[in-house]
Amino acid sequence: MLLRRRATSKIALGVAALLVPTLLGTTAAATAAPAAGPGSSVAAPATSSLTWKGCGGDIPATVECATLKMPLDHREPGGKKIDVSLSRIKAADPAERRGVLLFNPGGPSGSGLFYPLALSGLLPQSVKDRYDLIGFDPRGVGASSPLTCGTTTADERLTYRPYKEATFAKDVAWARDIADRCRDRNEETLRHITTRNTARDMDTIRAALGERRISYFGLSYGTYLGSVYTQLFPQRVDRFVLDSAVDPKRVWRSMGQSWAEQAETAFDRWTDWTARHAARYGLGDTPAEVERLFWDIVARADREPLDLGGTRFDGAEVREYIRWEIIHPSVAARTLGLLRDAAAGKPVPAFPTFVPTDNELASYLAIVCGDTRWPTAPAVYRADSRRDSVRYPLYGDSVSNIFPCAYWDRPIEAATTIDNKVPALIVQNEWDPQTPLATALGLRRALKGSRLVTVDEGQGHGVYALGISACADDVATRYLTTGRLPARDVTCAADPLSAADSRSTSPSPATAPARLPFSGR
Repeated sequence: MLLRRRATSKIALGVAALLVPTLLGTTAAATAAPAAGPGSSVAAPATSSLTWKGCGGDIPATVECATLKMPLDHREPGGKKIDVSLSRIKAADPAERRGVLLFNPGGPSGSGLFYPLALSGLLPQSVKDRYDLIGFDPRGVGASSPLTCGTTTADERLTYRPYKEATFAKDVAWARDIADRCRDRNEETLRHITTRNTARDMDTIRAALGERRISYFGLSYGTYLGSVYTQLFPQRVDRFVLDSAVDPKRVWRSMGQSWAEQAETAFDRWTDWTARHAARYGLGDTPAEVERLFWDIVARADREPLDLGGTRFDGAEVREYIRWEIIHPSVAARTLGLLRDAAAGKPVPAFPTFVPTDNELASYLAIVCGDTRWPTAPAVYRADSRRDSVRYPLYGDSVSNIFPCAYWDRPIEAATTIDNKVPALIVQNEWDPQTPLATALGLRRALKGSRLVTVDEGQGHGVYALGISACADDVATRYLTTGRLPARDVTCAADPLSAADSRSTSPSPATAPARLPFSGR
């Protein structure tokens, strides 16, 4: 969702769609050796060469691609192999080159293969001078031995389903069916698609690139992946920027429930803003009036789904849509006006939606279900959803409802406990709806050698190089180019919103809710 909302959206979407099928990199094999860090269970791998070639399609010649053969199970390096696809943009100034900067765009399920190209127009030149920019599709994702669960659009459109007593039995059956389909189609591989193993893959990539240490820029889920790497391979860490952070103690069900908690605060801020701009939007003169209008529309959509440009939205989908848009108050206000028109039977433009592909959903589930153990009793989900529908009415019932993870196989390893003093820089918006400030504070406590940059009044999901805060960008760029962390945690001001950011001229909804909520796209 991040790149989709910014100027890089055409690059990010078009590049991946055109070129992943035509990847031309030469394959190299990788092997592992004795453990590289506490609890890593595998080694710092032996170096192996990679042969880089053009990526094909319309990708510029400055971007090269390769494929690395990776052990499916790092504890059995001689066993079955999977592919991990890589891309590279070489450092612009060889004389200034420091090393490699790996990227992960979030998800879990985000394709990072062409993320360096998508970011190349945003990163400062001083960073591009010093690092080879390395993208990769994590195991199970995109061009890296992709998973499939055989899901349909109906399965994928609303992954987190609102709790209703009348449909709970159907939701339970759906969750079990999805888990069974994933297990049946990926019998050998599914249990090895975990964050710990992706972190091990990162270290194998490091060795294949011939680097002693790596630098890293991870967004959203990528902050958790990066923190796991710091725990498993602390001596291999160079400069890590962790943007919009996951609390490692809350993975994964509790992390999802944090979205509902944050949504209520954001909704209150938005109704207040909308009431203060009543002359422009006409949605209510007080926050209570705006709130009442919204819930009246939700109730109307639950009785009969709204026709939004040919797509029908029920009340739960209206709630999720607004949950995303309220981080941009003017966008959400215009959307509420269109929802009001649709409820009155007036024609409205089509609302853009994001429906994950089968691979995106499969790889997302593999991580969130395979990293940690979820409750297995349906009664737990029923009770939690009933409680959270009252505490957090905008989204609480959906994120606490039954999920395929209830029927997943037991995780192959325990979740990684993050507790180290490895230096890292965490950057965070104050009003991020997907990784709230509270979860960034959780990662800051776990990474005791880190520093936190908080963007005061910062909105949205993602900070660095996205025009959110010049102050935060300066701190992150200084760290990547010099290695100097701030002496203490830093608070930066958000830049004033431009007309484009506020989308005050947009005639229709400009954002779409992500169905896979950690997505950094």
